[in-house]
Amino acid sequence: MTQQQQQRRTFLQQSAGLAAATGMLSFWPKASAQAPETGGKAMGQSSMAELSRRLAAGSVSSSQLVEEALAAIQNPAGEGARAFIRVHADSARAAAARLDADRKAGRPAASHISGIPISLKDLFDEAGVTTLGGSTVLAGQPPAARDAIVVERLRRAGAIIIGRTNTVEFAYTGLGINPHYGTPKNVYDRAVGRIPGGSTSGGAISVADGMAAGAIGTDTGGSLRIPSALNGLVGFKPTQRRIPLDGVLPLSTSFDSAGPIAWTVEDCALLDAVMAGELPRPIRVPPLRGLRFAVPKTFFQDELSPAVAAAFAAALSKLSAAGATVTELPMAEFAKAPAINPRGTITAAEAFAWHREFIKTGAAKYDPRVLARIRTGETITAPDYLQLQALRRQFIRSINTAAAGYDAMLMPTTPDTAPTIAEVLKDDETYYRINGRMLRNPSVVNLFDGCALSVPCHEAGSAPVGLMIAGIGNTDHRLLAVGWAVEAAVTPRRVLSS
Repeated sequence: MTQQQQQRRTFLQQSAGLAAATGMLSFWPKASAQAPETGGKAMGQSSMAELSRRLAAGSVSSSQLVEEALAAIQNPAGEGARAFIRVHADSARAAAARLDADRKAGRPAASHISGIPISLKDLFDEAGVTTLGGSTVLAGQPPAARDAIVVERLRRAGAIIIGRTNTVEFAYTGLGINPHYGTPKNVYDRAVGRIPGGSTSGGAISVADGMAAGAIGTDTGGSLRIPSALNGLVGFKPTQRRIPLDGVLPLSTSFDSAGPIAWTVEDCALLDAVMAGELPRPIRVPPLRGLRFAVPKTFFQDELSPAVAAAFAAALSKLSAAGATVTELPMAEFAKAPAINPRGTITAAEAFAWHREFIKTGAAKYDPRVLARIRTGETITAPDYLQLQALRRQFIRSINTAAAGYDAMLMPTTPDTAPTIAEVLKDDETYYRINGRMLRNPSVVNLFDGCALSVPCHEAGSAPVGLMIAGIGNTDHRLLAVGWAVEAAVTPRRVLSS
């Protein structure tokens, strides 16, 4: 362990208020007297919907869930020190105690996520906290004066924010590598050490390792769906403007969106409704028989790794066997995608506009690979930028037309399973090549301003693979319902090997 890692682990131990001196964990400090006996841990791989039912029944308390989450974060053999940048131990315990008291007094829960620990990507403002964006560049900047709108809504709904999770610096790659705060290892094949996927790397690992029951992150080109796919989780990218981004550190104003990572589509729907400020509404899950799915042959299936190709084909077969109509189509419109945002030109231009003053005085503080990507936006001219935006508007219209008449489009979330961290860091050429492949498929959904889920579709015990279920813009409710039905057919329960 390096000195930096040791200092970071000590900081997390102190912030969580656990037994830092011995390095041992006390699983039930303070909360043990209040927590009902359940015969085992409640967190782990339990869904938020399941935890909500247990909280309502009194078989578990919010305080118990918080203590389990903190213990998982503090586990010296785990990934907590790399998955979290800041832990809110004291405020989480206080919120849990208050909600437990409310339940005992018979006061109704604010929502189905009330009393459940969730993690927050280090891009969302919290009052009194400096949003760092997974970087050291913003260290010393004034703390946020107020919560981001999404955070306000989560708190009103009773969600307990357990802490702020690690991210690729300023959310600007799909791999999950962070040289400042460490890189949390993928839940699969952990002894080898595979990338978590990014940029919502810490969020995905917080859920996979039982440090939170759900995670809130952002998605500019796949940053929710990539880590979900690589870790056997469900990630949901909503239509961009449906979730307010006020108080969220930006990467690209054209493509940024905010959404959840969780164990199930149902959990993502619960979190999405709160984030969107919607009243609770039942999701009517349609039968698979009669649903129509388009499978684009252009672009998304190019050069798939054998493991992804096999899992994708098996998922399509399962859907067909369940009665869905699965139709492979050319959908040649997608061939235009690389020319609309060539090498991330729009993203880079918008990122550079935000970062240019920080780069003038603090370029040496940036991850060099992230800085190189941001600086590509420095030379983009206004006419070129405006032309690409016009091409994008045409692209959105063409995809909306091509997808008409289908309940969703299906494609692999990523063309590869998670490579090792060592392979990705071999050299710059390898880093950028693998990053491009990870972003290739999911970023197209941001390009046509759609909404999309990634659900696991691999065989139990094998490397996680994600099936992307995509819809055009503003079809979020329908997509969640369809995704719930698809998940039941293609996703093996709790399949990961650690």
